[in-house]
Amino acid sequence: MAESMVGLKRTHRCTEVSVANVGEEVTVMGWVQTRRNLGALIFVDLRDRSGILQLVFDENIIGKEGFDKAYTLRNEFVIAVTGKIEKRSGAVNANLKTGEIEVIATDLRILSESETPPFPIESDINTKEELRLKHRCLDLRRPDIQSCIIMRSQVATLTRAFLANEGFLEIETPMLTKSTPEGARDYLVPSRVHPGKFYALPQSPQLFKQMLMCSGYDRYMQIARCFRDEDLRADRQPEFTQIDMELSFVDVDDVIDVNERLLAHLFKEILNVDVQLPIQRMTWQEAMDRFGSDKPDLRFGMELKNLTEIVRNCGFGVFTGAIEAGGSVRGINVKGQGEMPRKKIDALVDFAKGYGAKGLAYIAIQNDGTVKSSFAKFMTEEEMSAIIKALDGENGDLLLFAADRNKIVWNVLGALRVEMAEQLGLLDKSEYKFLWVTEFPQFEWSDEEERFVAMHHPFTMPMDEDIDKLESDPGAVRAKAYDIVLNGTEIGGGSVRIHQGDIQSRMFNALGLTDEVANEKFGFLLDAYKYGVPPHAGLAYGLDRLVMLMAKKDSIRDVIAFPKVKDASCLLTNAPDVVDAKQLTELSIATVEAE
Repeated sequence: MAESMVGLKRTHRCTEVSVANVGEEVTVMGWVQTRRNLGALIFVDLRDRSGILQLVFDENIIGKEGFDKAYTLRNEFVIAVTGKIEKRSGAVNANLKTGEIEVIATDLRILSESETPPFPIESDINTKEELRLKHRCLDLRRPDIQSCIIMRSQVATLTRAFLANEGFLEIETPMLTKSTPEGARDYLVPSRVHPGKFYALPQSPQLFKQMLMCSGYDRYMQIARCFRDEDLRADRQPEFTQIDMELSFVDVDDVIDVNERLLAHLFKEILNVDVQLPIQRMTWQEAMDRFGSDKPDLRFGMELKNLTEIVRNCGFGVFTGAIEAGGSVRGINVKGQGEMPRKKIDALVDFAKGYGAKGLAYIAIQNDGTVKSSFAKFMTEEEMSAIIKALDGENGDLLLFAADRNKIVWNVLGALRVEMAEQLGLLDKSEYKFLWVTEFPQFEWSDEEERFVAMHHPFTMPMDEDIDKLESDPGAVRAKAYDIVLNGTEIGGGSVRIHQGDIQSRMFNALGLTDEVANEKFGFLLDAYKYGVPPHAGLAYGLDRLVMLMAKKDSIRDVIAFPKVKDASCLLTNAPDVVDAKQLTELSIATVEAE
């Protein structure tokens, strides 16, 4: 039966006591992790968010009533215990922060009883994620999950303090905004007082933070909730959190400088990791050519090599056909895998097809120097030797090739490079490799819309030397855009914004937006631009992704207190769900059956 804690006050969390407290009386409260009966003694491991503390119940000290009560304790009972700190009478537990001490209990109160949990409240359990998320309240008690949530809080607190010291003001922007369909799908919120009209939940605070620069606030930051109705992956959620910032009177180097120092501060304070500054920079073009990705993982090599000129006139039609169509032939060297069984190579071919490849060519150099290849019969010995030399092929190496349009070749080999690194155990989660990727293309071609679309957003400033190409050669225009990448994951991105009206108009024209359409979508920002706009730039981190990597987790669901699953539903609350017909009527909404 649950007891009151009237007259009791917790004096310490479990791991806030140490040998320095020996002889002191303390009161601790938390959950029973385990109970062990040893005849005249009962040992209980008490758990709270700080860790584990051993309690000892001795009938001669706590009395028969207290001892009998201790005998009834089960896992996850919530208890309050008063007692004296002593050095352990038994063996020291070096794995516990409190492994040298124990509390000899003098009083026990059972504050709440518990049914048997559906899974152990322990770190690194193999329980299915669906069960864990259904019982997220219990899952959040597990020490490994608690450490992630605590780290997330530390990142937010340290970020606020650091940026405040740099002169940033924390300003909240609206959650109910206007839908601007450029980008991902919006989550819409119906208006009761404006029937038939909808708010949108913000995909980012982008337009509002630019208007704050127009309003003279100079340096803005916000830890902002954002929403995107898009297909989910391990590092995506329908609602997520950004560390958002915008700065006036700056250019690229200024934004990079403050953010490098912020990252160095976070990693030193939380992980005691020294981030070497300045962080390496690489243009988008170099990243794609060397790694097939605009978020390359630099923890391992296996770089792409362009073989187009070497095989331009070879006898292998797959290669020459791709080149004649304006594409390229590129390859990677998977060191030490020349003896890979054919079955595994076939699996790699299937993997490549998943990224748009029609196939995957290979050269397997056996340990004795024998060469096995899927296309050797079409090549001369000189051509084969030139290919192997270009990829630094040695005995025991596996060379893999893709031939197609550049975009497909990059996608295929970029993904294959990471897949091989995972298979070979080359990805060390304790290593942190940062990279700035700069000079992104201003536009990318959309086959679906048959027009150029903004790679970032339509307010990104082109490189000064490329402005004249906006009309004549938009595909060649580079942007003053930059992403910060960590271990092959983009953790943040931003750009210098357009602040000149004439360049903004040319940008809209390049995107196929008439003045009328642009004004309809972004009129409130364009109006603000009429009254003096400072040069400004910004950046936003995905807080969830950043903490996921700092905590060495594979999914952002482990660092979000109450996450959604891949279909954007919440297993804990069963959201989304149907609502009363009365609510829909008030909102002037009728539902229809999906086709």
